[in-house]
Amino acid sequence: MDRLILWPMHLGLEGRTAVVTGGSKGIGKSIAAGLAAEGVHVALLARGVEALNQAAEDIQSRSKAAVLAIPTDMKSSDAVKSAMNAVAAKLGKIHILVNNAGSAIRRMDRQITWTDVEWMDDINGKMMGALRAVQCCLPHFPRDGSGRIINISGIAGISVLGPAMTHGFNNSAMNHVTKYLARDLSADRITVNSVIPGLIATEWRQSWAESMGAQQGKTKEQFLEETCSQWGILSGRWGCMEEVADTVVFLASDRARYVNGAQIAVDGGYSVNAR
Repeated sequence: MDRLILWPMHLGLEGRTAVVTGGSKGIGKSIAAGLAAEGVHVALLARGVEALNQAAEDIQSRSKAAVLAIPTDMKSSDAVKSAMNAVAAKLGKIHILVNNAGSAIRRMDRQITWTDVEWMDDINGKMMGALRAVQCCLPHFPRDGSGRIINISGIAGISVLGPAMTHGFNNSAMNHVTKYLARDLSADRITVNSVIPGLIATEWRQSWAESMGAQQGKTKEQFLEETCSQWGILSGRWGCMEEVADTVVFLASDRARYVNGAQIAVDGGYSVNAR
């Protein structure tokens, strides 16, 4: 029988530049760290200056790539345009855009009772923020086949998760606009894909699991075990942020140049719908 030969995977990302929105913590920070580990120069965009600077320092301490922290309000077209121009001025062409910015659930009440302002504010930050980022990045993208746009959505866009209606239509819109952008930008040789994280152990989810477990008189581990079973997560656990980051790094690479318009779930089998 022929021997199986495993060739190393050369991602070819060293020296390229990425912008990661919502990059100060959670999945965004993990993605930025994963890209920097491959030699990608990374610009982190987020509103909170202190957390943003801390994230940049942490990533920079573990990488030889350049890491920029640019405080940016994704709800402002002028702020987004200024940020992208600043990245291009310091790092040159922008090869990779990761649209990750979004907010946690603001309240646990019925979202149908919210005001227009509250609904629109959630849309303005996630979906509209992503469109602004794409629009402002386009002048700085190469047209040589190395351009990548990766949209981070979530399982609220493919299922109903309690009081997460605005997350649901933001995430489903992110998935659908991915296809439109893939078609629109195909002539420029820019691929556009979405990644759909499931139940991931972010900082917010860590505190959520602890709080929910305490409310039910259970340990965090007991609560998570029951939740994974109830949600139909086939892997029987929640995911780690690095598992999402690994998928994004692959999609950013030359190895994924024929992946375009895809929606890739990183959810431990949640989307199989085995509930």
